[in-house]
Amino acid sequence: MKARVLCLLMSLVPVWAVPLAAQPREVRQGGFKFINPLLECEDFDPAGNVFLQNFKYKVQEFVDRKTALKSVIHISVYFRDMNNGPTFGINADEGFVPASLLKVPLMMAYFKVAEEDPDVLDQKILYKGPQKKYDIEQYVSPGQTLKKGRSYSVEDLITRMIVYSDNQAAFLVYRKSLLDRLFTDLGMVAPGSRKPRGSITVKEYSSFFRILFNSTYLNRYFSERALSQLSKSEFKEGLLGGVPQDIMVAHKFGERVDKDEKQLHDCGIVYHPRRPYLLCVMTRGDDFEELEGVIRGISALVYQEVDVQYRDSPPSGPGTPSGNPREP
Repeated sequence: MKARVLCLLMSLVPVWAVPLAAQPREVRQGGFKFINPLLECEDFDPAGNVFLQNFKYKVQEFVDRKTALKSVIHISVYFRDMNNGPTFGINADEGFVPASLLKVPLMMAYFKVAEEDPDVLDQKILYKGPQKKYDIEQYVSPGQTLKKGRSYSVEDLITRMIVYSDNQAAFLVYRKSLLDRLFTDLGMVAPGSRKPRGSITVKEYSSFFRILFNSTYLNRYFSERALSQLSKSEFKEGLLGGVPQDIMVAHKFGERVDKDEKQLHDCGIVYHPRRPYLLCVMTRGDDFEELEGVIRGISALVYQEVDVQYRDSPPSGPGTPSGNPREP
């Protein structure tokens, strides 16, 4: 118990402010592809930790250069080492419209119900045609769309709203009561209840991925399943575009157009073979391609920094071997 409390306290302090010899060692279960359940935090083990240098200033410089452009108004970044929690944020308190990012908590809400009632995922819903409210032009169009007059299982619709970010699929399974329960369970304020209405920050949103990775809300089966779905996302121009071709990334993007202002976000877990980490980037500007480039550039910078820091370390946690850079 004493060690667990110490681990919790240490996780609140940035790792670069803690001497290497004073960093705690976490004990995780292992044996999964996407999750890494935290079992306990043991006493210090200097030999088992690699000191993560503070590269925040490099990301800050990148953000400053990009926001000097007229096409990029705002950039927020949140980074977290998924093994022992070192973290930093840049403009992390800025609120953004989550848009399709909310499909992740919706999936989690259904999987929570399915833990007690697996049949909920087999329920069929008839698609009667596009709902006007959700039939909006998307910069990143779904690779597959629903067919009018066809019935789909809840499980299939969840897959479509995550992998293809299909708004119509999300509409069919949307239940406000389920989302409200999830936010209440997690002690969070639902975006629809906030001022400005609907806003969420990079740090707040990142908590969903931490919860899935550590398997602290859903059981291990559904936590693994959720991240597996997120690893199949079709959007490849953001976080995925900045890492090597064979590195898994479980992520979700979101986009929003409000008059002349555009928002594009991409958040998820990058499964670096030696040090999986969480990266969330939210952007606001007037050019989607420019915003894609910002997210891709930050992703590449962070991956390179982590890779250099841990190049000589043994593999740690779930993930795949590193390989050649991803082709543009």
